[in-house]
Amino acid sequence: MPDGSVVDRRAVPDRRKLPLAAAEHALTGLERRRGAGRRLSDFQRSAEEGELTTEQFLFVIAIDEFKKANNKTFPSWTDVLEVIRLLGYRKTQPSDLHLQRAEDWMESADAPAQVRPDRWQERFKQPPEAEAA
Repeated sequence: MPDGSVVDRRAVPDRRKLPLAAAEHALTGLERRRGAGRRLSDFQRSAEEGELTTEQFLFVIAIDEFKKANNKTFPSWTDVLEVIRLLGYRKTQPSDLHLQRAEDWMESADAPAQVRPDRWQERFKQPPEAEAA
């Protein structure tokens, strides 16, 4: 198809009416659809009502500080993971999710964050002559 050409969407089958492939239909544990008899967890409901737990509040503040320090309005997922690891979170338990395209793994609770480059701390040390003053 040449660049700039237009495809009539009526000529393509409606993807919503196509049968789902088995991999697409497998439940991952991330589904949040609600229906009759399905309620929000207390964790979700309180956050949506503006009543954050200490953990949720710390995370929100850490992300906000990251955005200010790095002049980023929209942090990438890698940035979010960096903040999470710097908060002290580690992958120490098997996942409750059933992801088809990723392998589960674990690490020790005292594993380093490993999100900073080597010698990162040296960037913030003052030169010896500034310390003497």
